[in-house]
Amino acid sequence: MTAQPELFACAPLSPLHFERQALARGYSKVAGVDEAGRGPLAGPVVAAAVILPDTFDLPGLTDSKQLSEKARDRLYPLIRAQALAVGIGVARVEEIDRVNILQATLRSMQRAVGRLGVPADFLLIDGNMPVPLDLPQQTLVKGDARSLSIAAASVVAKVVRDRIMVSLDRLHPGYGLAGHKGYGSAAHRAAIAALGPSPCHRRTFGGVREHCR
Repeated sequence: MTAQPELFACAPLSPLHFERQALARGYSKVAGVDEAGRGPLAGPVVAAAVILPDTFDLPGLTDSKQLSEKARDRLYPLIRAQALAVGIGVARVEEIDRVNILQATLRSMQRAVGRLGVPADFLLIDGNMPVPLDLPQQTLVKGDARSLSIAAASVVAKVVRDRIMVSLDRLHPGYGLAGHKGYGSAAHRAAIAALGPSPCHRRTFGGVREHCR
């Protein structure tokens, strides 16, 4: 596993600047990797890895946090249809509580890369932590706003996780999971205090652990 240092000497010339930089160095399958769900009090952390074609162009695609739910739902099938490969990795609540959220997040990213239908030979990782894989990679702080393949991964991860949370809301009613997606809103915290944590709550997280019996 080798992570390239990030350079800030000049602004990217295009949303595929980092991908094309890697291609120019001889790599052929560059995957963007991002996650959704590090901060919530409930539900899994979900990662996605996406390899885009060099000619990829999808107007409106950017960091999933800057997009509305409607926009993400519109972009999701278009990304799936146009990408060379998409991989999804999940770390469930029990694993998050057992190994901590950082390690669970890295594991979910590792799984996402491993589930790509086309093997990646270079990774662009959102954030500053390399993925524990023996692959050349580059970390990019705020990469979901700077790299199109990371932006695509952020949308895929967010949409998949949101759909999981809607399913969990049906299994564990009363917490409003379909609305806040497990994040620590005032209403969510009040529901945990009143009902106690459900099986999908992260018992090592503040806002949950104090209500465990």
